[in-house]
Amino acid sequence: MKKNTEIAKSVRATGSVDVKMLELLVCPLTYGTLAFDPEREELISKRARLAYPVRDGIPIMLVSEARQLHDDG
Repeated sequence: MKKNTEIAKSVRATGSVDVKMLELLVCPLTYGTLAFDPEREELISKRARLAYPVRDGIPIMLVSEARQLHDDG
């Protein structure tokens, strides 16, 4: 739960996603935790290697809308 609290703090700073909602969200594919990327406004699932977009403060939790993450090295 500590990890979600850290994510919530970063989200609170950007003001783009409801903090309480973020604490409840999991990846719909793996049911794993998500990390918030405030720069790209995405929720990242490292296990699924997907980035779910956040549009107008609303996370779009559809695998079909997610961006595939690629290894950087």
